[in-house]
Amino acid sequence: MTSHPTQPGRLPNVQPFEQVVTEHAATVLRVCRAVVGPADADDAWSETFLAAMRAYPDLPADANVQAWLVTIARRKGVDILRARARHAVPVDEVPEVPTDLGIPGTVDDELWAAVRGLTARQREAIAYHHLAGMPYAEVAQLIGGSAAAVRRAAADGIQHLRSTLEAR
Repeated sequence: MTSHPTQPGRLPNVQPFEQVVTEHAATVLRVCRAVVGPADADDAWSETFLAAMRAYPDLPADANVQAWLVTIARRKGVDILRARARHAVPVDEVPEVPTDLGIPGTVDDELWAAVRGLTARQREAIAYHHLAGMPYAEVAQLIGGSAAAVRRAAADGIQHLRSTLEAR
C-alpha cells in the first residue's frame, strides 16, 4: 500500500520510488550529461528525480517509466540551458586556458568539444536513442518530427562525432 490514496480505477504503484531511482539513475544521468554537459548534469539529474518523485503517485500503472523519466530529464535540461543563457557568471580574472577545476573525475575535452559541435536535435536524438535506449518512434514523440527524421539526425550526429574525433 502506498502512502498516497489511490485514484478510482487506478492500481497503486507496485514499485517503490527508491527502486525506480536505482533502476534508472544511470540512464537518466547519461541523458543529462549529453543534453547539458558534464558540469550541469548532476543538477539536471537531481531536478529530474525531484520532479518525478512528486508526480510518481499519479503515474499510470502501465506507463513506460524510463521514457517518462527521460522526458522529465529533457525538460529539466532545457530549463538549465535557458537559465545558463540568461545569466552571466562573474569571475575575478578570466582564465587563459580552460580548467577542470570543480568538475569531478576526468573530462574528455575533445569529446565534449565534438558534442558541442552537434545541433541540439542531433544531441538529443543521440542521447535518447543511444544512451537511454529509446526507440526512434518514442524519441520522435519526445522531441518532435518523424521517426525517420530523428533517425537521420542521430546518424548525422554520430557521423559528425566520428569525423571530428578521427580528425584529431
